[in-house]
Amino acid sequence: MDSRDILLAGERMLSAEQMFLQGKKVAGGLLQAGLQEGDAVALILRNDFTYFVLHDAARYASFDIVPVNWHLKPTEIEYILKDCNARAVFVHSDLLTSELHQVLKDYVVIIVPTPEEVNVAYALKEDASPLSENCLSWFDWLDSSDECERDPVPFCPPLFYTSGTSGRPKAVVRAELPVEVIMKIGERTRFAWGFDKQNIVSVMTGPLYHSAPNGYANMVLQSGGLLVLQAKFDAEELLALIDEHQVTHLHMVPTMFNRLLALPQEVKDRYSLSSLTNVTHGAAPCPTQVKQQMIEWWGPVVYEYYAMTETGIITCSSSEQWLAHQGSVGSAAPGVSLQIRNDDGSVCEAGETGLICVQHEATASVSYHNATEKTEELLQDGYLVTGDIGYLDEEGFLYISDRKSDMVISGGVNIYPAEVENELINTPGVKDCTVFGVPDPEFGEKLVAFIECDEELETEAIVSFLKERIASYKVPRVFEQVPSLPREDSGKLKKREIREKYLASLN
Repeated sequence: MDSRDILLAGERMLSAEQMFLQGKKVAGGLLQAGLQEGDAVALILRNDFTYFVLHDAARYASFDIVPVNWHLKPTEIEYILKDCNARAVFVHSDLLTSELHQVLKDYVVIIVPTPEEVNVAYALKEDASPLSENCLSWFDWLDSSDECERDPVPFCPPLFYTSGTSGRPKAVVRAELPVEVIMKIGERTRFAWGFDKQNIVSVMTGPLYHSAPNGYANMVLQSGGLLVLQAKFDAEELLALIDEHQVTHLHMVPTMFNRLLALPQEVKDRYSLSSLTNVTHGAAPCPTQVKQQMIEWWGPVVYEYYAMTETGIITCSSSEQWLAHQGSVGSAAPGVSLQIRNDDGSVCEAGETGLICVQHEATASVSYHNATEKTEELLQDGYLVTGDIGYLDEEGFLYISDRKSDMVISGGVNIYPAEVENELINTPGVKDCTVFGVPDPEFGEKLVAFIECDEELETEAIVSFLKERIASYKVPRVFEQVPSLPREDSGKLKKREIREKYLASLN
């Protein structure tokens, strides 16, 4: 049995042997609790070892792991739990509010103690979550659980929920694939993320409830590497961790680059970063000047990729390739075919803007859970329609210019304005509204809300109303109040016109 440490967090560490034994016990405990193969197990957790123990447990008991964004409000979480038919929920003790406890009353709930380094990072008080009939304490439950004696199955990706233009999140489901197809997908991902190197040491800076950080972190472990969990992103702490652990690989988003670059020079000079060989970023557009500064500081170790939860890796590029094609997100990854199409399905020429469409050995296997209509919209003549708009240059490098959908990426987090609008329209005094994203130097994009109302409303009251109903990161950062919003004769809001006029007013 492998006794080396594979996970570090604060003062804690977990060996491969401990994760293996805990995984078998978790699988056994859930089977004893009456769960069956194919049942969903939800994780409402901050970055913690428990994620990986649960992933390992799923290999023995064949459960669907459903990571849930812990920023969501109880009603938002309730929708996901019902949609995936969750049977059990693992939740950190500090996150189990009385409102969430009420939502979870019909589920098997295992309360996981919030780690000390997380308490410190978020300035949390000592947690004392209530234990009721349906709640079990993590360590006591582990001790009383029998080990599952089943043989493990191959690693199965979690069920990630991604929002849609309808405002309701939907889960991305992949049909069971042949082993050779799984291997090809793995090879492509390893190539894009630089996992073809030996002795990988990485710090996970992003939240594990997101598909990219989750997949990246699991690939570090699958590659025999050491993974250090950062409870919450902190720029100087990251530099210290790189220096202390001789980190080789990182997965980041542009917002993190901004915060690193903002550090005083004396702080930057305090730490050695010579161990870094592959710093991968994605999830949001990276301003050209930001990326140039990072390459100048860290050297040609900065890599980029473009991907979706539905497709996995689509494109990738090295520092050298990006410098030769500034503004691009790279060329097609191995095994990926890219096409730019017009709305009528015809293929665009190089340099011509249109819908970005993707095909590889697994695109036809993707679907949305409980959303047949959305699944049918995904594919077009064997190609998956991403919803993004862009063009290919003569050398096949992809440039993203816009999104056909209204999705906003702020700080690497996907936000769908329709979901915000559905709540904003219910705010007292609001007659009509529209929400859209605009460029932001720190977060990549930020949300702006235009509100039609008869009398001026207090912004604080609007924010307070929204924060009771949606996660705080979804609340617009700018509110503009107007007497009327322009609409087409059909009644459709002229959102693009409103956005363009707002942007023009800033100049």
